Amino acid sequence: MTTARQKVLAHLKKTRSASAREVARALDMSTPNVRHHLGVLVSDGRAEVNMVYQHGGRGRPEKVYSLSQAALGDNLSVLAGALLDEKINLEAIGERIALSQGLVGLANQPMAKRLSALVDKLNEMHYQARWEAGAEGPRVILGRCPYAKVIDAHPELCKMEVALLEKAIGRPVLQSARSELIGHGLCPFIFKVS
Repeated sequence: MTTARQKVLAHLKKTRSASAREVARALDMSTPNVRHHLGVLVSDGRAEVNMVYQHGGRGRPEKVYSLSQAALGDNLSVLAGALLDEKINLEAIGERIALSQGLVGLANQPMAKRLSALVDKLNEMHYQARWEAGAEGPRVILGRCPYAKVIDAHPELCKMEVALLEKAIGRPVLQSARSELIGHGLCPFIFKVS
């Protein structure tokens, strides 16, 4: 069964852009109902407002909606997969990312400060990271993999993450238990304390 919101979304896919009035007319729905569904679609990131215009200076301004870039998708996973098939040096890329994101220079600080600063930076990079003490040493847990679209085909990306973390912390890093946590979306890394 197709819901009214799915019909509105499908209409935007077909027409590329439309006002609430145009969608309502095409789908035989009321304009306020369509406005409501478009508002929800905009708030959850599936649609966006392209333009607002006023008809002769009277009445409510009319918004023109289209699918958002996120809803349209992209070919980044295809590009990333093709690049990763070229056997590039992922460790060097991890170190380069650490440098470009300001993750170096933490090694002179106490470990708790290093880990807090690292987690803050990783969260700016969309990892949903946290750190916790563990029997084997402190652990950084990545709650989300920003490379999820390609990680199954290219698990070697984890080498890049290890290099990034080692460069940031100034200590060797060992990834642990990835296979146990894949279904939960977590990636724990244990820092070896030497």
